[in-house]
Amino acid sequence: MTGFLDALSALHLLRPWALLLVPVILLLWWRVRNPRGQGAEQPSGIAPHLAEALTVGKASAGRIQPIDSAALALVLLTLAAAGPTWSRVPNPFLSQTAPLVVAIEVGSSMENPDVPPSRLERARFKVMDLVERRAGANTALIAYAGTAHRAAPLTDDPNILKALLEGLSPEVMPRDGDDATAAMRMADAELARVETPGAILFVLDGLNSVDLPAFNERGETDPPVMVLFVAPETAPLGALENLAGVEVIRMTADESDLDRIERVAQSAYRAALLGDDRLEWEDRGWMLAWPAALILLLWFRKGWTTRWGLALGIALGLLGPQRARADVIDWFFTPDQQGMMAYRDKQFAKAGELFADPMWRAYSKYRAGQYADAAEIFARIDTAEAAMGEGMSHMKNREYRAGVAAFERALEIRPDYAEAQHNLEVSRYIVDYIESAREQSDTGEESGIGADDVVFDNQAQRGAETQQQYQEEGPDFQTADQWMRSVDTDMSDFLRTRFLVEAAEGPQ
Repeated sequence: MTGFLDALSALHLLRPWALLLVPVILLLWWRVRNPRGQGAEQPSGIAPHLAEALTVGKASAGRIQPIDSAALALVLLTLAAAGPTWSRVPNPFLSQTAPLVVAIEVGSSMENPDVPPSRLERARFKVMDLVERRAGANTALIAYAGTAHRAAPLTDDPNILKALLEGLSPEVMPRDGDDATAAMRMADAELARVETPGAILFVLDGLNSVDLPAFNERGETDPPVMVLFVAPETAPLGALENLAGVEVIRMTADESDLDRIERVAQSAYRAALLGDDRLEWEDRGWMLAWPAALILLLWFRKGWTTRWGLALGIALGLLGPQRARADVIDWFFTPDQQGMMAYRDKQFAKAGELFADPMWRAYSKYRAGQYADAAEIFARIDTAEAAMGEGMSHMKNREYRAGVAAFERALEIRPDYAEAQHNLEVSRYIVDYIESAREQSDTGEESGIGADDVVFDNQAQRGAETQQQYQEEGPDFQTADQWMRSVDTDMSDFLRTRFLVEAAEGPQ
């Protein structure tokens, strides 16, 4: 119900002048439905029951007539022509889920076992479930007690967040306490780094009254704040009851609390996008055209035949075999429309197979992680946007030189393409960094062990060819990645050291 009310409040008409036809349609319907003379007095000299039987149209006045179906279909088509919409066309290169900063309290009170196994453990489980539900959206993690620290910046990798969450405990925090104000400032600073509107979630078991101003004195342009109260169901809210404009959600045994969190975050995200004039409105008029088409199929039938015929058609569509429903979908929806439905459901791989439009096909494969296929499709389209997409696909696939070439081509097509210029600078920096690292390295790691000749990649004509002599049987060298995986370090030790250094340096 909340989602419907949000959509209704955001309703926007692209062609409102089309609504002028609605009164005309209703007037014509009324004149046909109630012709002149229908209400005249019965003729004298004829028995009442015979006069009623001889009167044309009176018996059918209370029944559904073909004109009713036709008028309803015309009204629906008129509303569709008005271009109703309540959303903007999404940017396919951005996650369609709002970025979220999770600020989790790690004070000593969170070790209370009244919520088994403990409040902190339950909070960890809830945060991980939330991250997995968000389908690769960006999430940041802030840990706070007497001080606040950014454990992880915005990332779409759940493995990073899981490792850091497992390392959080009161022992890693420099000071015990519950400084939610410092955590709020850090969360706002994290969301300020990205253009996509986001939200903040506090996971805590209580709020100090001195922190109320940080929650209550927020402006309309500040990111919305939610609070997940980790405590027994009978525990009092305390200072949380005095929060204004903040969604306070009690932790539940099921996922209803996570559902509320996602609804609030997405509602704020959609509201922020509605005010972004850089995005075009998404015309949703086609949604009204389909029921109008179904009604017109039966408009020539009278009375209950229309009503039951429509009900029978809906029942057959719902209860029929899956293959039959698929065929019906093909009748009424184009491949691009089916692809868009799969894209909105975040079934990107399926959408990539359904779309006929090459741009959306490439977008979907990019979102599905099929970067090689996406780059190939983008390369066949001669637009700046396609070149931009090709470059991003190459960068995701670690094909940095190809990414540089694609971004350069995008700027050739559109010299004022600011996003492509930024990505070009970043990709050139990455290539330069890789080449510099190769110049300084003489270990021969990337060429394997036991080779007589080692020739470094010199496509950029940097450095000189280097030859190394190796023994057939020597020490077992490890690459940097292999060495990092072989280090057995407790994440808690890492976080403790890092937080202590940040606390010593002062407020972050």
